[in-house]
Amino acid sequence: MSQHRFYIPAKSWDPESLSLEEGESKHCAEVLRCKAGDRITVFNGQGTEAIAEISSVDSSGRNISLKLIALNKTARPPAFITLGQAIPKGKNMDLIVQKATELGASKITPLLSERTVVKLDGAEAEKKQAKWQKVALEACKQCGQNWPPEVSPIQSVEQFLSSQGGNKNASGELLLIAALHPDAQSLKSLLDSDDTKPDSRPKASTILIGPEGDFTPAELSTATTAGFRPLSLGPIVLRSETAAIYALSVLGHELMR
Repeated sequence: MSQHRFYIPAKSWDPESLSLEEGESKHCAEVLRCKAGDRITVFNGQGTEAIAEISSVDSSGRNISLKLIALNKTARPPAFITLGQAIPKGKNMDLIVQKATELGASKITPLLSERTVVKLDGAEAEKKQAKWQKVALEACKQCGQNWPPEVSPIQSVEQFLSSQGGNKNASGELLLIAALHPDAQSLKSLLDSDDTKPDSRPKASTILIGPEGDFTPAELSTATTAGFRPLSLGPIVLRSETAAIYALSVLGHELMR
């Protein structure tokens, strides 16, 4: 049986004096019914995790002290993958963030495109960003990921492309935009056309996934001008969340060897 996993922020991480913060302590004591003597796993979101024994639980359940048993460090994923995801309707963004975390994405940028149905103002956008960052951390607890992706502030497609600083292909980053376009190619074809050997493939990639209805022709044109290459995800029209999972899966297979 796997041990329960809890998050301790890097700023509070001290191997000599490990303790859970209030929210994690309450979940540990009140929901999972952990007690002194139980062993748990804790991680700091920067590649370090530890097996620890609960040494004490105060009467309120808000303060749990731990005794370090073993320490382990996990290397960063071999490729830095950024997902630029147009925000879909409903709670599908939660699912996308969860699965992107499981699939090893290093950064997730929620995008507002011209065809995005969801509209968010400044305060609500900040709340959504914080919520999705929490979703990523919760996914890490479940899947054993020790490098949570950074969830960036919500921004428009134009803002995102402008922040990329122009054509970055010269730096070796693989820039992709999922597209239902006659010139779109499979990832394998794009990598083969670059004549890259498996051991010298890009160490960074950004993939843009559109909303229901896809990116507009103008957005696609702006992205390709910025160096993004149209990526085909096959002949079937995929839902936005399915496209994100599919794209991250094939990128992980090709780049994270």
